[in-house]
Amino acid sequence: MSRSAHPAGPRHADVLPEGHWSAPPADLNTLDEKVWARTVGRNDEGIVTVGGIEVTRLAEEFGTPAYFLDETDFRARCRAWAEAFGKDADVFYAGKAFLSRAVVRWLKEEGLNLDVCSGGELATALDAGMPAERIAFHGNNKSDGEIRRAVGAGVGRIVLDSFQEIVRVAHVAQEAGVRQRVQIRVTVGVEAHTHEFIATAHEDQKFGIALAGGQAAEAVRRALRLDSLELIGIHSHIGSQIFDMAGFEVSARRVVQLLAEVRDEHGVELPEIDLGGGLGIAYTSDDDPREPHEIAKALGEIVTRECEAAGLRTPRISVEPGRAIVGPTAFTLYEVGTVKPLEGLRTYVSVDGGMSDNIRTALYDAEYSVALVSRTSDAEPMLSRVVGKHCESGDIVVKDAFLPADLAPGDLIAVPATGAYCRSMASNYNHALRPPVVAVRDGAARVIVRRETEEDLLRLDVG
Repeated sequence: MSRSAHPAGPRHADVLPEGHWSAPPADLNTLDEKVWARTVGRNDEGIVTVGGIEVTRLAEEFGTPAYFLDETDFRARCRAWAEAFGKDADVFYAGKAFLSRAVVRWLKEEGLNLDVCSGGELATALDAGMPAERIAFHGNNKSDGEIRRAVGAGVGRIVLDSFQEIVRVAHVAQEAGVRQRVQIRVTVGVEAHTHEFIATAHEDQKFGIALAGGQAAEAVRRALRLDSLELIGIHSHIGSQIFDMAGFEVSARRVVQLLAEVRDEHGVELPEIDLGGGLGIAYTSDDDPREPHEIAKALGEIVTRECEAAGLRTPRISVEPGRAIVGPTAFTLYEVGTVKPLEGLRTYVSVDGGMSDNIRTALYDAEYSVALVSRTSDAEPMLSRVVGKHCESGDIVVKDAFLPADLAPGDLIAVPATGAYCRSMASNYNHALRPPVVAVRDGAARVIVRRETEEDLLRLDVG
């Protein structure tokens, strides 16, 4: 798969045509380090470990399904992004990927900023001690209460997403007697190489203010006229799970053109541009993501070149990696229940979780890897589909993968690269209990988000 390919892939029927899948790997017991968290490996007994702890022990202590997050890997990725962009740029972790109070503390300690897009995310950030000035507030339909909370807390920037929001944020800031720092999110008309539901810079979608027709320029004009707003820059986000830098190049060029128009019309050079996030990770061995230093170098060169051509000072760059930091650091551990061979097709492997803990396969047609982790096996590979226990035929976790033919109920299997958008998008479908998130580091494991209980479900049911 090229860097420009996307694991969501084409939409197709439930039964895949022959030859859709890749050939089975030479050794089903091998764990591709590109896909798994950094401290994951197999010990001499063939059991997979993370942070030095066997998954069998983790399953006994914390149950399944459960998300296990490699804290060492998470912190290392934070540092890699911070070091790659340096002191002349800002890295905002996109909290929508996965957020908890522990994660906020790690971000604070590793020197990253935080991007939030709801009142709940903002509350988590503030409660865990993230300085408000290091928080950016996103969202295409912020409520009055969310705006007041953000302005009152003193967040470092609010990203304006509509003409109405310009007025609403200005009004709240004026009432509070502050000058709120803001950016304007623009849609630049770029069709990113990604699934249609996570491409966010083409014009026919809900985010941002279009460059087309002078709308973004008009938004800038309005914001500059309001004394309670300090317009610090332009924001652009072209999509998610992107491997190809070409889209960022086009986006940067169009944003810089807008900066030049602002200078020419208003005599102001806006000091910042935010190019968003969306850089892809490896969900399978075919994926080929870029490293942070490659991304930083490429984005820096693109912006510098475009600004020099336009006669502008190079603005300060911001980026918003979320998935690229937390995605590879976690895996979901399941226990196998039913193993059901379908002659001539594949074997269905049912686990004790499903679309309630990972909706991405059903929602985006996303691809994942999977491995038997409680032991090794020399059995022949069997084409498998890992499915959940929910009342939906689309309850699929891994569409097609090879697992050992001796797989049996009670075995533990794990799906890597589930740190982003799995717990965040988890649901209680069929009254499933959302799994815990367990952080593992240096031989110790601790719950950072506990497993839901039946009491939790019933407590909300006030009927």
